[in-house]
Amino acid sequence: MTDKISEQKLKHLVQASHDTHVDVHLEEGTEPAAVAAIRPDESADATDAADAVDVADAVDVADAAESAADKTIRPAVPLLFVNPLVHQAAGLAGEDPEPQQEESEPPMLRCELCPHLCRLKPGQKGFCRVRFNDGTKIRPTRDGFASSLALDPIEKKPLYFFHKGAKILSVGFYGCNMRCPFCQNHDISMVSDDTGDLTPGGQGKGGDRKSGTQRKGTQAKAAELPGWQVTPEGLVTMAEELKGRGNIGLCFTYNEPLVHYEFVRESFGLARERGLETVLVTNGCFNEPFIRDIAPLTTAWNIDLKSFSEEGYNRLAGDLATVKRSIEIANRHSHVEVTTLVVPGLSDSPEEMEAEARWLASVNPEIPLHLTRFFPRYQSEASEPTSIETLHQLATIARRHLKNVLLGNV
Repeated sequence: MTDKISEQKLKHLVQASHDTHVDVHLEEGTEPAAVAAIRPDESADATDAADAVDVADAVDVADAAESAADKTIRPAVPLLFVNPLVHQAAGLAGEDPEPQQEESEPPMLRCELCPHLCRLKPGQKGFCRVRFNDGTKIRPTRDGFASSLALDPIEKKPLYFFHKGAKILSVGFYGCNMRCPFCQNHDISMVSDDTGDLTPGGQGKGGDRKSGTQRKGTQAKAAELPGWQVTPEGLVTMAEELKGRGNIGLCFTYNEPLVHYEFVRESFGLARERGLETVLVTNGCFNEPFIRDIAPLTTAWNIDLKSFSEEGYNRLAGDLATVKRSIEIANRHSHVEVTTLVVPGLSDSPEEMEAEARWLASVNPEIPLHLTRFFPRYQSEASEPTSIETLHQLATIARRHLKNVLLGNV
């Protein structure tokens, strides 16, 4: 049995949540008694919590999780990278990051979406864990399988200078093309959406694509993950119906949305045709042709600038030059705000903040910069939170060049 939820029920889920995020969790072998409502963290407020809401009556839930005994999942390892374009993590040195083509095999295909440029055999997933070679093209394993739905205040993106006081329908999927050990939403960003695969390289096989199957993932094994099957038309219709509750449009957020590029682009095209605002909360680490393509359809961005050194981005499996180019392109078309999570030892250098703020001002001194306080999460729990003094010091530096510098998580 699968759980293909109608758009009416999705609307009810958002309404019943009282503006909190809704996740459906299944205990293996049981029918659910309730639905927990937990909002994934936005980069501006990692400590925000939501009240639990019972919306079980709004969901036709799948039967017990399918057996995953035949799926072999390696445990997660510390995510330390030497090069952002090498597809292997520390502890997996024996893996070949660039698979070799056998003469008798179907052709490998390269994903051009981001700087990783994954070269994939048929059925193989890329570094983001959700894009794979289906034998003819590269595509997400499960188009439109949403992990998260919420009607959020626009300030939570964070966007402080774009329709202030409004709300926006916010949607998350699974997967990410970076590896931040401090990720606030690692339960959806570090997971494959078809198997719960937590392997560092995401080198499992393609998904079963059973539309709307409820799934729940753990680090121990592949299992069912919570979620709902949605369509671009359905989300845009829902966004229109929620205008009466202050909704201004559609936002993709929580995980890294652009690993589901095709779905996001189609949704934004429909939303703009109907006069809705379109918002992306992204790490910006995507190749220029794709950013140029989607920028005219996007009315506002919050782009993470996680560090202002190549060495810092190397540690996160990203690329600074690519992110900077994305900010430049987005600024030509749309409203842009930038977030730097101030992580001790990664992004708390006064010298780097001087360089970052100076560069942002050269793009547009009106770009708001959010400096948010780091709290230990995921694989960084042994670290200390960023000191308030450090945040104020960096803000003082940034304000020499930028007109709007805001502190978050304080």
